[in-house]
Order: sequence, then structure tokens, then C-alpha cells
Amino acid sequence: MSEFKIIFIADVVGKPGRHILSQMTKRLKYKHNADYVIANTENAAGGSGITPEMAKKVFFYGVDCQTSGNHIWARQGIGDYLKEEPRLIRPANYPDAPGSGLYIGEANGQKIAIFNLMGRTYMYDIECPFRTIDRMLKKLDESVKIIIVDMHAEATSEKQAMWFYLDGLVSAVVGTHTHVQTADEQISGRGTAYITDMGMTGPHDSILGRKKKQALARFLYGRPIRLGVAEDDIKISGVVITVDPENSGMAVNIERFCMGLDMSLPLRDPEEELADAGEAD
Repeated sequence: MSEFKIIFIADVVGKPGRHILSQMTKRLKYKHNADYVIANTENAAGGSGITPEMAKKVFFYGVDCQTSGNHIWARQGIGDYLKEEPRLIRPANYPDAPGSGLYIGEANGQKIAIFNLMGRTYMYDIECPFRTIDRMLKKLDESVKIIIVDMHAEATSEKQAMWFYLDGLVSAVVGTHTHVQTADEQISGRGTAYITDMGMTGPHDSILGRKKKQALARFLYGRPIRLGVAEDDIKISGVVITVDPENSGMAVNIERFCMGLDMSLPLRDPEEELADAGEAD
């Protein structure tokens, strides 16, 4: 197998984000001939957290692994679900937390490790993400060549620092949390792909997915006004990462995307449909 493609879908926000995810995940997978799909879903439930029921639906939509972040604990019952569903992971550097910060999946004969880390700059003072990933990588089986890291962090500098820290050791470091897609996707000389932030899957006519008037009121008046999820200009964002599993799993391409609902894209690859039609004959 000369290449392996991963679609990583950016932070899914509320019902609008879940809707476009339900319609576009399989379409994007066939459009890019992708082998594996990851999505950050920590904001899927009303803009904060995710419920077990919603997580199950996300898997049904075609997502193979879900990452999260600081809002993962916002909904009741999620701790127990993290214990029983290894494909939903939380930041690995939370101390003594239920669930895991690592999932090892498999597709088309290739193993893929997905790590979830959280930054500490302007966020919670939890365990060091750098030392955490150090320990975890040392325990990873050598047969796992494809390694994707979701660096959920506020500060651009901390995300870049993680990329340089893991340069040549992992396939990709992708940033989540800030909901604004950056235009700095690139691959290092050692073959590690990077983007500071993949953006957001949800309503883009908003302030980070929330209703503009309410978000503005917080800035204007400094009061803890409840932020509802916006509803308009719904887009799905993320990146497509291509790696070479025969070359230590290093990345050969990274492409970002941000698009609205496109029902013209087929749910299945046209060649696959033709093959099935031939079998029917």
C-alpha cells in the first residue's frame, strides 16, 4: 500500500455541525478515497460537550474515531461512556480521568494511532502535554507507523511547539479548539504534517459557532450571558492527510477544506457503484 489517507474533521459545533457531519462525512470519504475518518466532537452537544447518544450517531455517520478537549466533561454520563467506548478519546494529559487519550484503529491492513493532547497556556493547569506524549510514544508498539496527534490548545505558540517537538516522530500534528481555520498547512522536512487550527464544523455566520449578539454582549458588558449556537452558513472544515505507510508513516501531503453542504457529491465512489452493478448482472 503506497499511501493511506486520513480525513480529520474540525470541531463539530451543536446541531448544525452534527447535521452537516451526517450528510458530508461519507461523501468526503469517497471524494478523497480516504481510508480513515477522525472528528473532534467536544462541542457537538449544544456547543459544549457530547452525550453518549450523540457520540453513537457520529460513529454511524462514518467517523472512525472521535477526539475531544476541555469541554468533554460538560455532559452527564460521558465519563462512563469514555470507559466503555475506546474510539472516543479525551486529552491524555488529564490526570486520573476516565477513558483514554489514545486509540489505535485499523483500516485496510494499516494500524493508526490517534493521540489527544491539551495545551496549558490560557487553559487548565493539568499535566504537561509534552512529557505525556513522550511517555506514551515510548510504549507504542513499533508496528504502528501512522500516528496522528490532536493538539487541543489556545495558544498558537504551544501548538507549533508540539509540532517541532514531535517532528519526525509522528505523521501529523493538527490543532483544534480555536475554531478559526488557519492557512499554514505544511509538511516538515522530516515528514510531519501540521496545521495550527483546522477550523470548525458548524455555523460560520457566528462568533466561533455562537450567536453573534450574545457573544458581543459578553464583550460589551462583561457578564456571563448564555451563548446559544448559531444557525446560518453551515460548513464542514478539516484536513486531508496523506501518509506513506511504507516510509515510517510520514506525511506526503496535507490539504485543508472548508465547504458547505454539497449533495451532488456521491455517497459512494462511482467506480465502486459500477462494480456492484456489474456483479448484479
